[in-house]
Amino acid sequence: MNDAAITHLFPTLLGERFHALPAQVQALHRRVGTQHLHGEVEVVRGPGWLSRLCARATRLPPAGRGPIEVEIVANAAGERWTRRIAGHAMRSRLWADGGLLRERLGLVTFGFRLKVENDAIVWRVVQVSALGVPLPAAWFAGVSAREFGQEDRYCFDVAAALPWAGLLVRYRGWLHVD
Repeated sequence: MNDAAITHLFPTLLGERFHALPAQVQALHRRVGTQHLHGEVEVVRGPGWLSRLCARATRLPPAGRGPIEVEIVANAAGERWTRRIAGHAMRSRLWADGGLLRERLGLVTFGFRLKVENDAIVWRVVQVSALGVPLPAAWFAGVSAREFGQEDRYCFDVAAALPWAGLLVRYRGWLHVD
């Protein structure tokens, strides 16, 4: 398949708002094929047994600070992200469906509505299912992501907390995007 036939996932979902984003964020989301990115990340994990169990079900990374490697494979079906942190690979698949960004992470599939706020992409959960069973989106109000540019870097800040489990994970950092 040639690159012209591939729809860019984030520009398609955000429309004209995509062009208001910082250059680093646009560059990361405009590429097709495979890209390898490197940077730094800090990961904080929740302390409770239930938060650890939920984190394991979604294959979240361990706590720590250090390098991160991200491989993004973008094609006509969507994007496949592999984040490598401290020897741990966190994989997810992203695609567009019904105006939402869908992300499958372990046993859970999220439906995010993307917005552009203050020069950043903000991900907000509007649908969730586990093993295909719909779950109340209100349970996932503590799940969010933000992508932005800072000091010529692509930056991210991702948090996941559940009402009955508390913090599952928060990871934030930056990637070099050429």
